[in-house]
Amino acid sequence: MFFEGSEKKIELITASTHGSLRALGSDFWTQIVSLAKADIISVIHNQHCDAYLLSESSLFVWDNRIVMLTCGLSTLIDSLLAMLEHIGVDHVAFVSYQRKNEYLAHLQVSTFADDIARLRQYIPGTACRIGHLDSHHHFIFTSDTPYLLTVQDNTSELLMYHISGPVAEYLTSTEQTVEQICALLGLSKLFEGFDYDAHLFTPLGFSVNGIKDEHYFTIHITPQEQSSYVSVETNVDVNSPDNPIASQLLALLQPISWDTIGFNAPVIASAKPKNICLAHCSYPIEPDYHVHFGHFQQLDSEVLSPEFM
Repeated sequence: MFFEGSEKKIELITASTHGSLRALGSDFWTQIVSLAKADIISVIHNQHCDAYLLSESSLFVWDNRIVMLTCGLSTLIDSLLAMLEHIGVDHVAFVSYQRKNEYLAHLQVSTFADDIARLRQYIPGTACRIGHLDSHHHFIFTSDTPYLLTVQDNTSELLMYHISGPVAEYLTSTEQTVEQICALLGLSKLFEGFDYDAHLFTPLGFSVNGIKDEHYFTIHITPQEQSSYVSVETNVDVNSPDNPIASQLLALLQPISWDTIGFNAPVIASAKPKNICLAHCSYPIEPDYHVHFGHFQQLDSEVLSPEFM
């Protein structure tokens, strides 16, 4: 069984002229999510953030910021354009839109180029591709609006391909539970003090959102053997010497290869599994704000099995 785990992502920051995004209410966000061909499964709240767990990934809403990720055959661009129309472009300070290359791109409703052509009718911006076309690569659009991002606006993404080892085997077993997956991932240690909301999909798949004050994390696992994929995103420091979140997850899930994308955060290095950085780059969105990208691969040779068709 195949599922397209590769995600699309938007981040939208409103200007001070706009009221609270959280005040728009659950009915509004239900409609926005439905435009991406997804549903809200559950939601958790704290003083700063509403975290929605979706049938196709996650939505986080703060007073002046939105982060939304969707996977599968979702149409996230429709959600973004509806937000821009409702909020009004004059009240938008910054927008970014990302797509990772899909395994079965021909099944998608649109391409990144299609999406950007529509988006540029609303707001000007710069688009680029990071990575080679014949390997994992990412498309990123950032608006040209004169908004000054700060050093506090940092996000780390860790995208893992073809996971292996005991945890990977458990994630494809028939005896899974949400509690055991959370324990195996060590979430209470990696994200200490966070409230989190997790869901186990049928027949396979796992998602979890976590929030603590203004911080968030989200993990999505597509464990299918021939196309396993794990995405991790957070605004917590994943390189902290006291709690190196990225390194611990890489050692636990043992991916064959992985990408890191850091918005004003450095490219993540890890000792385990033993690896080589095959490619990397850094480019500025603002004078003091950079996007960092790295593509890593295990040093050990992968033993392949034929997939009969």
